[in-house]
Amino acid sequence: MIYQPKGVCSNTIDVQVEDGVIKSVKFTGGCNGNLQGISRLVAGMKVEDAIDRLKGIKCGFKSTSCPDQLACALQEIIGD
Repeated sequence: MIYQPKGVCSNTIDVQVEDGVIKSVKFTGGCNGNLQGISRLVAGMKVEDAIDRLKGIKCGFKSTSCPDQLACALQEIIGD
């Protein structure tokens, strides 16, 4: 799934999920090093666990962040 995040620096989030487990995440745009780290940390994680850990994280004065937007993408994938 390619997700269009809102309110953050990244342009797209490409998320691959199989049997409820995150296989890969690729952010386009945003803070490259940090987003590569997040992508590697969530690979192999259950979707629900990643949502629980990432949902609600804010970036500075923004009401959201790239991790929060990843949680939104994952919620959309599981239909939550």
